[in-house]
Amino acid sequence: MFRKGLLFTAFANNTPCSSALIDRVGSSPVWFFSVLQKRSMTKHRRVQDRSKKKRVHDLETATECWKVVSKILVIMEVLKNEPEQVIPLRRLEQYRQKLSLGESHKVRDFIRKSPKLFETYRDKRGVMWCGLTEKADDLVEEEARLLEEHSEHAIEYVTRLLMMSVDKRLPVDKIAHFRRDMGLPYDFRNRWIHMFPEHFKVVKIEDDEYLQLTSWNPSWAVTKLEKKVMMAGVISEPPSEPGILSLPFPMNFPPNYKVSRHGERIDNFQKRAYLSPYADARGLVPGSQEFDKRAVAIMHEILSFTIEKRLVTDHLTHFRHEFVMPQKLMRLLLKHFGIFYVSERGKRFSVFLKEAYDRSELIDKCPLVHWREKVLRLTGYRGRRNRLKNYSESSDSEDDLIGNYFDKESISIDDQDDESLGAMDDTRIMDDSEMDVKEVNDAYDY
Repeated sequence: MFRKGLLFTAFANNTPCSSALIDRVGSSPVWFFSVLQKRSMTKHRRVQDRSKKKRVHDLETATECWKVVSKILVIMEVLKNEPEQVIPLRRLEQYRQKLSLGESHKVRDFIRKSPKLFETYRDKRGVMWCGLTEKADDLVEEEARLLEEHSEHAIEYVTRLLMMSVDKRLPVDKIAHFRRDMGLPYDFRNRWIHMFPEHFKVVKIEDDEYLQLTSWNPSWAVTKLEKKVMMAGVISEPPSEPGILSLPFPMNFPPNYKVSRHGERIDNFQKRAYLSPYADARGLVPGSQEFDKRAVAIMHEILSFTIEKRLVTDHLTHFRHEFVMPQKLMRLLLKHFGIFYVSERGKRFSVFLKEAYDRSELIDKCPLVHWREKVLRLTGYRGRRNRLKNYSESSDSEDDLIGNYFDKESISIDDQDDESLGAMDDTRIMDDSEMDVKEVNDAYDY
């Protein structure tokens, strides 16, 4: 400490270092700072550089499949919104960013990988057009029917989001991020949010639209965990109003993680009481144990609303203020890796609710999930022929669509090249790009 302080003082005062001082800290100040930099790098790493022991390959496989479907659904939605449900291939290039295609890949090649869903033709002027096949048309009609049947659930989930928010209102733009994840209809903004004034209404604050709660439903102010213990007969009925909870979270650790070493810490976390996500959280102190555990409960509840029990992490971090959650939300997700799993595959991170999955399979599948699986089977996707070498590139190029059928068994993931994670774009992690490795490894050390 003496050497560090003396050297930093000299540089701060623009004082030349004497040879004696240099001898005390090493052969040169440059060497000294090189050592400090290496030490700093061993202490702080980016989100992607977590231990291999915490990586769940089955959920990485699920992420790989979902990213393929998401690209296909973008094209299907674009075509569905066209008057004749056809579009010049050249115009599809404007959706390259949504498709996450690399600069060297062409949208038309992506389209041709799935001939069972998309068909192309050239008109008399030589313009290439793209449209939906008959099978794809049938799928579009089926999805419309399933979304209509899912509407009651969608009403409940949106209302419960509003009930959890601190001001009982949320920006419409932010809720729209959950449209696909929660099975909200395509006309969510234009029509659907105006159809249920008994639950919520649209209000305008300055130039922004908000969805505001109009009626509190006590039966919906019950968490997923409370419902589970009621079904198991542990408790007969929920409390009359949301308050303090002490229910443990289901946890699932990787097989090679030594749970016994951290058993006491995990047990202390599970026994710690916390405030219900539906209770008023204004009095909680940011950074306190109760504050963080309630944030875990909020994220657990939101993920339970989604049809695949998975979300893009951006969609959670956008609600930090409205749901009174920590600024470093990604850090909290990684910290509780027994409850959540964060996949860094591709350009945007995804978070899974681990209890909802058996290996790579979602345990309880609603009809909309079965519909997406049907779409996936009609793509040209069959996993990667080569072992995945770079997590920054996987699932973000048209190379994911190869072969003529879907074969989940062909997907293989290689974790031998973890250094390749360093090539990922830091901007996608925002303020959580730096994290203390010890903090994550000692996940339940409070």
